Amino acid sequence: MIAATSLSIQTPKHQEAGVPVNVQQLKQRYQAAGQGHLLAFYDDLNEEEQKKLLDQLETLNVERVNRIHQKATTCPSPMLNNQAALLAPLPEECFDSILEASKDKIQEWQTIGLNQISQNKVAVILLAGGQGTRLGSSAPKGCYDINLPSSKSLFQIQAERILKLQQLAQQQPGAVENVTIPWYVMTSGPTRPATVAYFQENNYFGLSSSNIVFFEQGTLPCMTFDGKIMMESKSKIAVAPDGNGGVYAALRGTGVLSNMAERKIEYLNAYCVDNCLVRVADPVFVGYCVQKNADCGAKVVRKNAPDEPVGVVCLRNSAFSVVEYSEIDEDVAHAINPKNGQLSFGAGNIVNHFYTLDFLNKVESFEGDLEYHIARKKIKSLDIQTGDVITPKQVNGMKLEMFVFDVFPFTERMAVFEVERREEFSPLKNAPGTGQDCPETSRRDILQQHVRFIEAAGGKIIIGEDDEQSEGAPTLEISPLVSYSGEGLAEIVAGKTIKTPLQVSSLDELKSAVF
Repeated sequence: MIAATSLSIQTPKHQEAGVPVNVQQLKQRYQAAGQGHLLAFYDDLNEEEQKKLLDQLETLNVERVNRIHQKATTCPSPMLNNQAALLAPLPEECFDSILEASKDKIQEWQTIGLNQISQNKVAVILLAGGQGTRLGSSAPKGCYDINLPSSKSLFQIQAERILKLQQLAQQQPGAVENVTIPWYVMTSGPTRPATVAYFQENNYFGLSSSNIVFFEQGTLPCMTFDGKIMMESKSKIAVAPDGNGGVYAALRGTGVLSNMAERKIEYLNAYCVDNCLVRVADPVFVGYCVQKNADCGAKVVRKNAPDEPVGVVCLRNSAFSVVEYSEIDEDVAHAINPKNGQLSFGAGNIVNHFYTLDFLNKVESFEGDLEYHIARKKIKSLDIQTGDVITPKQVNGMKLEMFVFDVFPFTERMAVFEVERREEFSPLKNAPGTGQDCPETSRRDILQQHVRFIEAAGGKIIIGEDDEQSEGAPTLEISPLVSYSGEGLAEIVAGKTIKTPLQVSSLDELKSAVF
């Protein structure tokens, strides 16, 4: 079993063997690759700085970096040409909506999913490399407190959903003795130490540390527009995370895929940390994809309007893709499906995916064909001519990244599952007070959902005079340890009334609050 903090990228070979780097050979290699400037100041460095630089250069596959830059700048994917003419709506056979499905069908999917979880075949991949910079926090975004009455962070909310789901699956007939949902947490270099420390300080939120595996996403060098690798200082290459699409290489390179195989995992649910409503390892979604025999799946929400600026899951050049709003013609964006009156291109992407482990293992075979996206940035970097570090006032370079959905065109059996936005998607992206996708809307959406849980279970809510409502939401918080998605409440609240403000941490607390 891999310990919670033991996974890491391999140590450079010369460090493992204690063999010094052949500096001359390394210089020749980088000169041949057109990147010899990275060693321009080598002789000016002290011994420690020289070792630091050589470690980076030896582990960097500079030829691969050159190929990535070449492809990203001169060989755009044919899927990006004539987008509007080559777009097509999702095929009916691969698409279903929880908004249209019967209760019996939803129950069927849920039972399939719970059965898979009860056999320890399901794990979760959390994309948690982001910092809370836009939120005014230097901590990892998952540590952020959205000001719930409980003060729970995003990490804690999600951990408790896993705990509750394990309990629900344990009740399934034929469940294994100890149902576990392993949690693979992808951090970035800057967020790794703080994320691990946060989990340790909070005793892993009640989960077993042996079932939480931290791993780091990769990085790519920042580059000038003419293909030169940029330097942060005389002894350090300027690098940036390779995007959430770097998860596939990271899963392989850090040993996570092998760990999954050892655990006999078959199905994975991957999602972003910033969605406060995410149903982690959602058994309905898992069951739907398993029933469809899908190797890859995506949750989507219905677009609010044709011009809502979100990516859309659809077909592009007959392959499944996520197409950005800016790539879609206005006429296409407004097209209506005559069968249901909905937008033909209305499947809004929320970065919540299903995979089989077999599919994740196949990514390596087509990784060279994946797209790399260019983000043009102002990058603080070393002036090779003067040796000075320059803080630019204009865009001076690029960061290359992949998106997690770039694998969609390579799936053989795709499943797309539409869920209700207000129940499953409320991203935290913007600073407090902005009014959209911010801490206040995240808090509101959770509290409003918990009101719906009580009302759907047959209970009535009275708003107390001392309830300081936020964004019009009564202050009612129900711990995920009490209910994962509203189940188990009816026997307590049906025909009864509760008064807000109320924070419910256990079923006993709920029982004592009803009247």
